[in-house]
Amino acid sequence: MAFASFAEFVALLERAGELVRVKPPVATELEITALADRQMKAPGGGKALLVEHPTVNGKAGAVPVAINTLGSWKRMALCLGAESVDAAAAALAGLVQAKPPLTWRDAIRLLGTALDLRHARPRVVASAPCQEVQQRYPQAPARRHPWPSAPPVRDQAPGRVLPTLGDLPILQCWPGDGGRFLTLPCVVTRDPDTGARNVGMYRVQVYDETTTGMHWQVQKVGARHGRRYYETGTRMPVAIFLGGDPALTFAATAPLPDGIDEFLLAGYLRRESVELVRCLTVDLEVPAQADVVIEGYIDPTEPLRDEGPFGDHTGFYTLPEPYPVFHVTAITRRRDAVYPATIVGVPPMEDFYIGSASVKLFLPVLRMTFPEIVDLALPAAGVMHNLLFVSIRKSYPMQAYKLMHGLWGMGQMMFTKYIVVVDDDVDVHNLEEVLFHWCANTDPQRDAVFTRGPADVLDHAMAVPGIGTKLGFDATRKLPGEGFPRAWPPLVRMDPAVRARIEKLWADATRTAPGER
Repeated sequence: MAFASFAEFVALLERAGELVRVKPPVATELEITALADRQMKAPGGGKALLVEHPTVNGKAGAVPVAINTLGSWKRMALCLGAESVDAAAAALAGLVQAKPPLTWRDAIRLLGTALDLRHARPRVVASAPCQEVQQRYPQAPARRHPWPSAPPVRDQAPGRVLPTLGDLPILQCWPGDGGRFLTLPCVVTRDPDTGARNVGMYRVQVYDETTTGMHWQVQKVGARHGRRYYETGTRMPVAIFLGGDPALTFAATAPLPDGIDEFLLAGYLRRESVELVRCLTVDLEVPAQADVVIEGYIDPTEPLRDEGPFGDHTGFYTLPEPYPVFHVTAITRRRDAVYPATIVGVPPMEDFYIGSASVKLFLPVLRMTFPEIVDLALPAAGVMHNLLFVSIRKSYPMQAYKLMHGLWGMGQMMFTKYIVVVDDDVDVHNLEEVLFHWCANTDPQRDAVFTRGPADVLDHAMAVPGIGTKLGFDATRKLPGEGFPRAWPPLVRMDPAVRARIEKLWADATRTAPGER
């Protein structure tokens, strides 16, 4: 299902009973975070919130804030236009596992798959809702005001208002944060050599009304694009968009291979082409249906600037580090814009559902390389990447070790600190069940492996940022070829027929007779 605006998605959440409207004024400084945190930690992810009257430094804002909109399995399914996330994953599995047709029925089924893909390719349009309200500089601004500023400065063109980030309800999430942060920004960059586009999600700290930090980590694609501009000394165009169809936000977080356009994935998920419009001041395209667009550039000749602290998804503050400075040249938005936001911190948080949905959707792709995988899970306490449970159909000795090393070499899984491999009959989404088999099936010295590699630069436990150690556990049943000389004992289980008889007996014994009520 394609959404023509973020407001349309919010309206669907309300009809589905998944959203609460908050009508009293709520401060963008800490209060929206406190409100959202209560919901995110409620059973099942709580409700999405629409703060109708956010305030910035005590002054009413013109744009409402929506938060926790993807923070449950039901809301993620609505975002993907499916009955469930599993159903969306099954549809994608049918696509990636398609084989040459052998019968007319196979051919018709394959034709249906091709029709599903006809809208995946984005297309450029001449005008767009995201540019209904325009604020732009005729050239780079000569002066800046502390953020948020006094009333916007007007340039010499009658009626033109210069852009200021102070017009947006940008959150200060936690007491120790270094300022206000855009927390759901989709950042568009382009490879200067190949022209390949990338849409990533990197937090953006507001320094003043027209400059921000750009926190792209060294391993991210946006950072790789940036390094080429720094090598050539060429000004780098960057565009940030917020809102629009939530499939766009999800695609920006998805672990796609480098060079695969995130707008292709979004088009497939929404079953409709993503319409793009050219930016006003930079040579990039952004989704026409976005709610807010911030255009600008990074100057490679300019010194880096400290960004942070920030209360991060690790549950701890990441301390200040130098990052590139992003200069705003234009801000455009819809007249009916809704400002999307999230918060991160001590889990569980909204990002658990976003990350887990990515795992479910891309599991079929992962199985093309590792066919032994049955299922994967990223427990909420592992903050997205610290801990991975994976179940496999084991058929030869040391297969668990082969899989661990393979996964550590797959994209963002290089950040995973702990991998626990269990057998195919273990439910990796049941923490107690995994812990039971992990503790029961391992000899710590024999069944653990250490290795070194890239680490998340946000991980405060690493002595050197971006470099760390990983630990894998083989918690599967051991084979004779793995040096286990004894017979492996069977698991204690009741006879199925006896269990069925007892279930019936219990149902009869607890049934209340009509006269006993």
